[in-house]
Amino acid sequence: MARVCDICGKRRGVGNNVSHAKNRTKRTWQVNLQKVHAIVDKTPKTIRVCTRCIRSGKVVKASQRPPAPTKAA
Repeated sequence: MARVCDICGKRRGVGNNVSHAKNRTKRTWQVNLQKVHAIVDKTPKTIRVCTRCIRSGKVVKASQRPPAPTKAA
C-alpha cells in the first residue's frame, strides 16, 4: 500500500542529503500519515490521512460529537 494521503494525495518527497563536503546522496521525506475513522459517503471508514488534512478540518471524524451546549446566564 502506497504512503499517500487519501484526501489531498500528498506523497513522499525526494531530494538529496548534502554533507559538509557537499557530497550528495538520495533521501526521502515520508508523509506523516495517520489512520483515522472518518465519515466517507455517509458511512464510517478507516482512511489514511496526512496530519495537515486532519488539522485543517478536511476530515470529518466518525467519533466526533457535536459541541456541548453552553449555558446562558
